[in-house]
Amino acid sequence: MAFEGLSEKLSAAFKRLKNKGKLSEADVKEAMREVRLALLEADVNYKVAKDFTAAVSARAVGEQVMESLTPAQMVIKLVNEELVALMGGEAARLAGTNHPPCVVMMCGLQGSGKTTHSAKLAKMLKSQGHRPLLVACDVYRPAAITQLQVVGEKAGVPVFERGTISPVDIAKEAVSHAKDHGNDYVILDTAGRLHIDEALMDELRAVKAAVDVREILLVVDAMTGQDAVNVASSFNDALGIDGVILTKLDGDTRGGAALSVRAVTGKPIKFAGTGEKLDDLEVFHPERMASRILGMGDVLSLVEKAQAKIDEKEAEELAKRLQEDRFDFNDMLTQFRQIKNMGDIKGLLAMVPGMGSQIKDMDIDEKQFDRVEAIILSMTEKERARPDIINPSRKRRIAAGSGMKVEDVNRLLKQYEQMRKMMKQMKSMGKKGGKRMPRGFGRNNPFGF
Repeated sequence: MAFEGLSEKLSAAFKRLKNKGKLSEADVKEAMREVRLALLEADVNYKVAKDFTAAVSARAVGEQVMESLTPAQMVIKLVNEELVALMGGEAARLAGTNHPPCVVMMCGLQGSGKTTHSAKLAKMLKSQGHRPLLVACDVYRPAAITQLQVVGEKAGVPVFERGTISPVDIAKEAVSHAKDHGNDYVILDTAGRLHIDEALMDELRAVKAAVDVREILLVVDAMTGQDAVNVASSFNDALGIDGVILTKLDGDTRGGAALSVRAVTGKPIKFAGTGEKLDDLEVFHPERMASRILGMGDVLSLVEKAQAKIDEKEAEELAKRLQEDRFDFNDMLTQFRQIKNMGDIKGLLAMVPGMGSQIKDMDIDEKQFDRVEAIILSMTEKERARPDIINPSRKRRIAAGSGMKVEDVNRLLKQYEQMRKMMKQMKSMGKKGGKRMPRGFGRNNPFGF
């Protein structure tokens, strides 16, 4: 996950501070030296890392921190506040207009994920009640138009294309089309290059001038580290970008780009790509990202994911069935599918406060969800509703039908019984109060960890 290495090093630096009753100026200086090294190893711009630690040090050596009963916590609080400020302070909004359509131009180098993230942004806008239009302005890359049509169809958003005529003319016609058809956002998927050149910039400037672009979003790959910051700086100098979409924040990236882009370019990161699916686009919240970096979790983003992915009626029905002790394999299957739909399990656990450091070495086999689903789907409707009727011959049939072993079926049945028992305990605890929380699924749980 992004920032994993940085989070570990910062945690180690703060742990040493926690062992001290009171902090001296030398303690703060040593801690900030370790923080600066951690930032540099995370590929944060040198000047940004230096200015960051200087700002924290200036606040940390104050009388209020030195005489605090928990000085280490105060230093962590200061680091958190400075991280938030470094990344922009608050979430930056996408531009709008009183006279639609609002034209958004996506730009970036070839291979940065422009086309996919154009569709992701369009899908996000559609979910918010807007009527976006995707426009194929990349007339050079083979199959670029087809790719946009494919992802546009998946996102449920119309795609405007005029073949390989001038991108400026395509943009003009697209805006006219949007006005006639009631589209309030026009998203231009422009061409990229393997490197920055004047021909690319001239074309983008011409499109910008022709259709009154309200928002220029630069798509950069977080995996490229400082190169992403250099690209952002070059595009901003030549074109004047309004914000950045940082992709692949779910990958094994050191995170330096996220911490440097705002400081170097003065432009905010507006969105973060967190996966390959079209739903995997998040508004970039500096305060939430700072919490993740410091291992404090991100409960708000976790709740938002749950609200977006979990069907409210299904959740209410499940709660009712749990109260009435009618939990069966159909309910179990629904739960697993909802969790799968929320995305990467390790990423979700990282959002839980205190779990960041614990999941590093945790072996999470997400294919276990597919195996559990295969076993349940190999059961008859009656068996799913009444697991108690599953005898040895039925187990053999279910195992054969799912491509699993009888032992796997037995394990799932055992997990089901443990879940039912846990639900009963929680129900009982709610009635009587005072009971300790029941244990979880045990070592061999269906999640595979």
